[in-house]
Amino acid sequence: MKTIIYGHRGVPDLYPENSLQGFRYALHNHIEGLEFDVHLTKDNVPVVIHDERIDRTTDGRGYVKDYTYEELSRFSLSNYEPIPKLQEVLELVEGRDVYVNLEFKTNKIHYKNIEEIVIKMVDEYELLHPIIYSSFNMSSIKIAQTITHDAQFAFLTGNRIDNPKEFMAANHLDALHLRFYQPDIEDVERIWTVNGNLRLRFIMKRNVAGVFTNNFERAIKIRNEVERKKGNKKDK
Repeated sequence: MKTIIYGHRGVPDLYPENSLQGFRYALHNHIEGLEFDVHLTKDNVPVVIHDERIDRTTDGRGYVKDYTYEELSRFSLSNYEPIPKLQEVLELVEGRDVYVNLEFKTNKIHYKNIEEIVIKMVDEYELLHPIIYSSFNMSSIKIAQTITHDAQFAFLTGNRIDNPKEFMAANHLDALHLRFYQPDIEDVERIWTVNGNLRLRFIMKRNVAGVFTNNFERAIKIRNEVERKKGNKKDK
């Protein structure tokens, strides 16, 4: 099984995280998967940004939830783009051979009806692969599961999960998005966020289902090196 490589918030090693510029670059250069985060504005527009506040990634201050999208769009990322709407990102990935992982950012602020609003919007677009909905907040996953059956669901955690297969079955999950590798569940685990060469090689040798990284091109090179070495050993 080949490990699918996901651009974590696009390509933050090269472009501002969760920016249309980064997503366009990734798609133009044949990225296999994209991961991004979604919040809701004051007027219920889904936007793609990691933090609850806009301070770190824009020239503005305050919480996403306290601005309408029109107000929010007056602030800029470091490349002078506004925070993208989810709609704009979906327009980029529609019809493309790319896996999409949308994270509901609800572990600190659970926006009212975010799951329904987002899923309704996603369903308007033709994606070639079932979208992956993930969250650190199991409540968001549970709500999403009641809304759609045309998606994959993954729980995000920085902790080790005991009895992971039983945990997945009990919560009707398709995958686990883990900070650290766990053995015996390689076909259903995706690891975040893997950037160093040594750790990338370690993960690639385990044939996990997916990896999230800030530099997908470097990760692809390392995966290809690992696969070549495996092939050479088989030929001997």
